[in-house]
Amino acid sequence: MSRIGMNPARHKKSTYRPARVTIAMLVYLPHLSGYFKHRFDVVKLSLESIFKNTRTPYDLLVFDNASCAEVKVHLQKLVDAGKIRYLLTSSENIGKLGALHLISASAPGEVLAYTDDDTFFYPGWLEAHLRILDAFPKVGMVSGSPERTLFDHGIESNIKFADADPSTTLVYAKTIPESWEQEWAISLGKDPREFLGEIRKLDDITLERNGLQVYATACHNQFVSPLEVARRFLQAEWTGRLMGGMNALDNAIDSAGYLRLTTHERTTRLIGNLVSPTLAAEAQTYSIDIVKAVDVKSRTSKILQWKPVRWMLQGIYNRLFGLLSGETGGWYEAADEENASGGIG
Repeated sequence: MSRIGMNPARHKKSTYRPARVTIAMLVYLPHLSGYFKHRFDVVKLSLESIFKNTRTPYDLLVFDNASCAEVKVHLQKLVDAGKIRYLLTSSENIGKLGALHLISASAPGEVLAYTDDDTFFYPGWLEAHLRILDAFPKVGMVSGSPERTLFDHGIESNIKFADADPSTTLVYAKTIPESWEQEWAISLGKDPREFLGEIRKLDDITLERNGLQVYATACHNQFVSPLEVARRFLQAEWTGRLMGGMNALDNAIDSAGYLRLTTHERTTRLIGNLVSPTLAAEAQTYSIDIVKAVDVKSRTSKILQWKPVRWMLQGIYNRLFGLLSGETGGWYEAADEENASGGIG
């Protein structure tokens, strides 16, 4: 005989039904040194902010893009605790677009709430995103962190919609608080004073429809999207690129006539590759105190502040990182495109 007895699950049914929203996080920590020295605390904070500050029912899907053993153990513990519903693990880094391809194919909900692993979520963040998704027609992406530099691409459909819809008002002004912009710059490793000097020349673009205000842009680091839209634009040809291509995704969604919008209040926040003392203190106000703050004082010499020198040293660092991680390809060459719009890096 080829078997003994009958599978006891043969005639049973699962009571589980997917939630409307699948929150999906992409995690990548190949080791815990260098650039990634403090990133484990960042990932823990991001996950805890989801657990603590999300009231709407959701399923959490985590894609582990070939992280180190310590991270894998932590993620499995969260699975065992029932906090992570689905854990997908890759044996090698398949890149952000590759991971998004598999995430969009696997998510069971009607709505995909994607995030990189360095986002902090405020109370009510998901409700605010869904409110916009339901209130505006043909929405492709909704994000939660307003940033003035994101108005440089992928917004033509927003402008056309505002011009054509009599119930929508479009306003050019400066309404995003400079404190948010400063924190954004710090999280990206930019000089805050230089960054603020650049963005003061720019305007924010706001849409208002039926009393709901939104910013006319979105960020591919963190977004909520109808799953059918995400699948349409995330399951194209497999590129093999480890980074890059995300601005092209933004533009493709915009070119297809979909709106890309951001909550008017900041409902999410980019953390960066370490947890600052101010963010750690803010997290504690939401009873999240598992993180270790890192107070980094700027001691950069003037010669290192010169862009050609910084670019040269960054290139050397990237090459060394690739050798140490055993990775080659488009990760580093594509960094400029994503850093311009706050992409992961």
